[in-house]
Amino acid sequence: MSPALNPSSSTSTASVASLSLRPLPANKSQVEIDSSSNEGKQNNMTPGSRTFFEKSPEGALARQAYLKVFLGGTFMVILMIFTILPIYWGALWKIPTRNLHGWVVDFDGGLIGQTVSQALGSNQGGQSRVTWTVIPATNFPGGPQQLSDAVRDEHIWTAVSINPGSSSRLTAALAAPNASYDGSEVITAYGVEARNENALHARCFIEDDGSTNRPERCQFDNPSFDSGHITTDRHLACLLHNSQPHSIPYDQPVATASTFVGMLYQLIMGFFIVMIAQGAREASGFQRTLSTKGLIILRLSSAFFAYFMISLFYCLLNLAFQLDVTRKFGRGGFMVFWMVNYVGMLAVALALESLFTLLTTRGIPFFMLLWIIINLSVSIFPIEVMPGIFRYGYAAPFYNLSRALRTIVFGTKNHVGQSIGILLAWIAISCITLPLIQFLVRRNESRASVANEETGQSIPNDDSDKTLGQQQVRGPVDEKEKDVVNN
Repeated sequence: MSPALNPSSSTSTASVASLSLRPLPANKSQVEIDSSSNEGKQNNMTPGSRTFFEKSPEGALARQAYLKVFLGGTFMVILMIFTILPIYWGALWKIPTRNLHGWVVDFDGGLIGQTVSQALGSNQGGQSRVTWTVIPATNFPGGPQQLSDAVRDEHIWTAVSINPGSSSRLTAALAAPNASYDGSEVITAYGVEARNENALHARCFIEDDGSTNRPERCQFDNPSFDSGHITTDRHLACLLHNSQPHSIPYDQPVATASTFVGMLYQLIMGFFIVMIAQGAREASGFQRTLSTKGLIILRLSSAFFAYFMISLFYCLLNLAFQLDVTRKFGRGGFMVFWMVNYVGMLAVALALESLFTLLTTRGIPFFMLLWIIINLSVSIFPIEVMPGIFRYGYAAPFYNLSRALRTIVFGTKNHVGQSIGILLAWIAISCITLPLIQFLVRRNESRASVANEETGQSIPNDDSDKTLGQQQVRGPVDEKEKDVVNN
């Protein structure tokens, strides 16, 4: 019979088409095998199903994956210490390598003007940080004010003016000593500190060796000048040596890298380790398969090991740029320097490790920014001159780390023990909060997993369950449909 004469043909074809779009029902044994295998996979990924030193093939692969990511990332951070950080250390090493340029202008024209001009003009080496050029006063018809304007307009970095009438005023003061004489009016030094606040911090003028009696600097031909008069010596000292000697000078410019900016670099490297360790735990599956205790031990031991090695190579970088760490503790200074940096890195970086579990990758960058600002804010100026709200800085990691490093590098008053004690307190806080936060997060995850399993019993999760569920919705398949599918 032709299809046109068979009215049931189109119906049968449509029925077959509709059946072909439906999932094929699985038999009962296949469903049981699939469900048992899925349960086995889930059991292998549950907390506590694996240990770090497990000897099974799966455990060895997981351990290998973790060590590969973690140790590889730590090595890259160490490599960064010797390839990227030296750019900044090199900028501070042997500063200054060249002198600034300065002008000396004698508006006095007398004995003081000639003496000071010759002294500065001939003091081109040694401790001088400025190459002085004596400029005739006729180039500045406007007097010292025009010289000040030239410095402001950045024609020169610094300038010294021997003010008009300085010699005559000194002559009168020597002939009839009086308390009204102001030696600060003799010489005026000009500089624009806002142009570069670090340029004029160096001792640019004649170095003071601490002596206050130097009458040999000036030769007086006037017999009325008594070279043994105390007033004469005081005036000359005020003229030529108006800088105050520092009992402990900041004479290692490269130390700025370790006592200030380097602390920020340590925190950033700690952040790298936090992210690398998290990636290693995810890649190996330890984040899900280790027990809570095992996960806590893994996180802490990894952090302590990584910062131990990174702090060592960080300290070696400072030695490579000839930072002297032997002034306070002699040959043992390097070990003290290393341990202080190690404890300091643990203090700032373990706080990130502790809160990472709670804040996750989305929130930890914001806490890191807050952590940096809190620490740097109290490390620039003395806390004594800052508003009272910043007195928290006495307990801040950066402040105590910087104070301990200054003792080692420059030999300031020994506060290393107190500073390390505060840093160890921060480490202890992190070692307490990290297990607590990890425990709470794991407990919440377990409760959420149990709740999902209870609510998901009637909700299929994999393809076999979906097929079985569709069969239950459709009901039993009749014999005609089975024959069509088999054919």
